[in-house]
Amino acid sequence: MTVTRTDSALYTRPAELLQHLIRFDTTNPPGAEAACIAYIQELLTAAGIPSAIFAHDPARPNLLARLPGRGAAPPLLLQGHVDVVTTADQTWQHPPFGGEIHDGYVWGRGALDMKGGVAMMIAAVLRAQATDTPPPGDVLLLVVSDEEAFGIEGAGYLIRDHADRFAGVRFALGEFGGFPLRLAGQVFYPIMVAEKQSCRVRATVRGSGGHAAWPQRGGAMAQLGALLGRLDGARLPVHVTPVVERMIAAMVPALPAALGGPLTALLDPAQTDTVLVAGGPLGALFDTLLHNTVSPTIVAGGEATNVHPSRIQLELDGRTLPGYGPHELESELRALVGAGVEWDVTGADAGPAAPDLGLFPTLAAVIREADPSAIPIPYMLPAVTDGRYFARLGIQTYGFLPMNLPADFDFQATIHAADERIPVAALEFGAAAIYQVLQRFGEAHA
Repeated sequence: MTVTRTDSALYTRPAELLQHLIRFDTTNPPGAEAACIAYIQELLTAAGIPSAIFAHDPARPNLLARLPGRGAAPPLLLQGHVDVVTTADQTWQHPPFGGEIHDGYVWGRGALDMKGGVAMMIAAVLRAQATDTPPPGDVLLLVVSDEEAFGIEGAGYLIRDHADRFAGVRFALGEFGGFPLRLAGQVFYPIMVAEKQSCRVRATVRGSGGHAAWPQRGGAMAQLGALLGRLDGARLPVHVTPVVERMIAAMVPALPAALGGPLTALLDPAQTDTVLVAGGPLGALFDTLLHNTVSPTIVAGGEATNVHPSRIQLELDGRTLPGYGPHELESELRALVGAGVEWDVTGADAGPAAPDLGLFPTLAAVIREADPSAIPIPYMLPAVTDGRYFARLGIQTYGFLPMNLPADFDFQATIHAADERIPVAALEFGAAAIYQVLQRFGEAHA
């Protein structure tokens, strides 16, 4: 795609920029992000912003651009990905790679995760360049491949082979956070300061096998059923982390006592699960933020219909809270399930135990100015992002893609789903907010 002269002001039209990005089919696998990355590089080059490509696989490149600052603050990293998840077996109202605008929304795969966020970041950087307003420090714009499949060709490759490119960076902006959370008429804007970490676990149960013509009691299949029942019927132990304490402390004063009381009770492990079982918005929001979790996802076992399996393996997607890891998760699973199950950790990602909140006051101030009705709060993401990789370099990532989404828009139900879309107004809101951060990220706060 050739960048035309009219694109010199594309930063004023982030929705149009997003349309261009969506029209590149970067479904991962295989990703094939090269054409999309090349378009972004061409756009930046036309604006006079130098960039470089780093790739372990030429079909899976990563772009790093640098906008020079005034030298009054350390560099700030903006990091996002352009690969997207599949649209297979989904029925869409509008073509998922059409990037069409209908009813005030840009429709298409990646509109929320996270080509919309990348469009905001690019627009903010292009605006800073076009308006000749150097930021306090250098701004590094990083657009990566492969985030949706563990980041091996993207952030993982970069921090392994090109860590020097991020020297001096303390803070980064990435996904996810900055979208409204509405409770009891109050609007909160969660800003992600921490994320749970992935811990993949395999459970193995064994039986004696034998001919299936003779029913078997207590065999491997029955043990699997009992294991799944125990996992489904109980939570792992409660852990109250400092991030959740801060989050609740910021929310309670703005809520009526009928909600603030139970919210405060969540901080008492003796009451936590009772409050969560009662359901409602608190259960949906906080359940995963107060426990390590596992979700059974893959079952493998059995060789023939007429033979009882002698071994069945169950793969589980585990997520651990900051400060906890594979050892703690395995111990909790053993205590919950009991004897007779073999546990193996098949993969885990380490993350920082405590966030660096040095940039939080600036981000909160930008949100409050953009939406005076909002209360910014720190937030822990129950999933993982590329932020876990940059944490290994001592970089604190904030999930900060501000979107003033309407009250009837279900963010969680729309992301990765059919009819993924984002309001044009939310893109403009986010691009303007990120631009303000670029102007202020070195400011001091009492």
